[in-house]
Amino acid sequence: MVERVTATDEALKLIDILAETHGPLMFHQSGGCCDGSSPMCYPRGEFRIGESDVQLGEIGDTPFYMSKDQYDYWKHTQLIIDAVDGRGGMFSLEGPEGKRFLTRSRVFTEEERQALS
Repeated sequence: MVERVTATDEALKLIDILAETHGPLMFHQSGGCCDGSSPMCYPRGEFRIGESDVQLGEIGDTPFYMSKDQYDYWKHTQLIIDAVDGRGGMFSLEGPEGKRFLTRSRVFTEEERQALS
């Protein structure tokens, strides 16, 4: 099965650490502004999801969303969420861990695009 969003082992480890501390989590892909284009991690339900958001899937049993407008731009790619050393978005939960989530991407193959249709 083709997934629109996946996570590296490092990201999954960090999700587990954050879930132990904060309980169920959620992600929203930032569209820019203050925190750049970072995947933002919140306690589930703390970030209001609306009609202008799309759920791309789940990583580590954690729902992952982005705005419809941004999705239209990124729909031809698979998002790969990674965790690296450094400071992340100021509103994202991983900051105190000395790590930050990072979005990598790759273009879907023609076969994958057809499977997603």
